[in-house]
Amino acid sequence: MIKHIVFWRMNGESSAERHAQALEIKQALEALNGRIPGLLRLEVGIDVSGAADAADVVLYSEFSDRAALEAYHHHPEHEKAAPVVRAARCERRVVDYEA
Repeated sequence: MIKHIVFWRMNGESSAERHAQALEIKQALEALNGRIPGLLRLEVGIDVSGAADAADVVLYSEFSDRAALEAYHHHPEHEKAAPVVRAARCERRVVDYEA
């Protein structure tokens, strides 16, 4: 199994704008559940700490294997959601690891 975790910081000027962007990302990505072969689990969390060094949004997902993760990146449903994320983020960090 491959775990794919991504953290983003939003580019909105106010906390309300960043929260709205985070909700839009959450909705777009969680809609992928059950639509992409090999995607076992996907959840999106929105930071509640408000800490200065916190990310605004985290994606936690599990894939059956590396091939499934690679296919996810190029799947048409993911490609529909990706522009929503790109438009809202100013920073991205990712970790993929085998479990």
